[in-house]
Amino acid sequence: MLLIPCPWCGDRHETEFRYGGEAHIARPEKPADLSDTEWGDFLFMRTNTKGVFAERWYHSHGCRQWFNVLRHTVSHEILAVYKMGEKRPQLKKTEANS
Repeated sequence: MLLIPCPWCGDRHETEFRYGGEAHIARPEKPADLSDTEWGDFLFMRTNTKGVFAERWYHSHGCRQWFNVLRHTVSHEILAVYKMGEKRPQLKKTEANS
């Protein structure tokens, strides 16, 4: 069981949320100018990080807000939660390497 700390509602069970993929992906300014390969890369190519990973979550059965989570992909430990538009928090070196 994973408890996800929603910035608005507090700790909630993971079944209340929907995973939104990797955070901080910038949409191309002019998608029509991209080749099919570039567009495919934007849509489908994501990092596959072993360690701390920034991801988006949606509280679909709660406040219906999107937010970002820094989660360790091996231990599933949630290291930080921050609202959309906020900068990614800097982790202590021991947290980032665990």
